[in-house]
Amino acid sequence: MALLGLLVGVLYSFGGLIIDALVSLDLITSIDTPGLSYGTVLAFAALIGMPLLFAVCGLLLGIIEAVLYNLYVMFFGTNKIDFYK
Repeated sequence: MALLGLLVGVLYSFGGLIIDALVSLDLITSIDTPGLSYGTVLAFAALIGMPLLFAVCGLLLGIIEAVLYNLYVMFFGTNKIDFYK
């Protein structure tokens, strides 16, 4: 999940690039972050935050899935599949 988060973070950082380009062309102004435009802050946050967020969510979902699977197996048993040649 962290690798997927990195991919999403890279894609999301392109949004920051677009905002930086718009600020450079004076189409929008950046008064919230003096020295850095809003797009630069979004790009850095996406590249660092998205993999961390996806990794934590993947870990929590993996734990929940493991618990649910173990409860299912405990109550219903496993399916047996025999492969013959």
